[in-house]
Amino acid sequence: MPRFALLTVPIIALSLGGCVAGTLVDVATMPVRAAGQMADWATTSQDESDRARGREIRRREERLGRLERDYAKHEEDCVRGRDNSCRDAVAVRREMEALMPTVPLERDTDG
Repeated sequence: MPRFALLTVPIIALSLGGCVAGTLVDVATMPVRAAGQMADWATTSQDESDRARGREIRRREERLGRLERDYAKHEEDCVRGRDNSCRDAVAVRREMEALMPTVPLERDTDG
């Protein structure tokens, strides 16, 4: 038994030395990593900002498309003599005019 203990104690000591050193390095670098993670959470990358802007523009374009369809329907009903549709068409047109400046204009690349 003493022979076994003499062989295993140095092996255990060497293996634990690496664990202790690794743990000390982890503990020492933890505040730096935590500060870096907090900075990442606190800031928005350019890519995230671009994606959010793209989503917002698509949402506005979709809303404008729905309003244009509603306007065409109300306008057609107005021409047929339905007064309520005339008022609705005016309201929809006002909303479209308010939304249009916030939707970017796509330029033709052909000419």
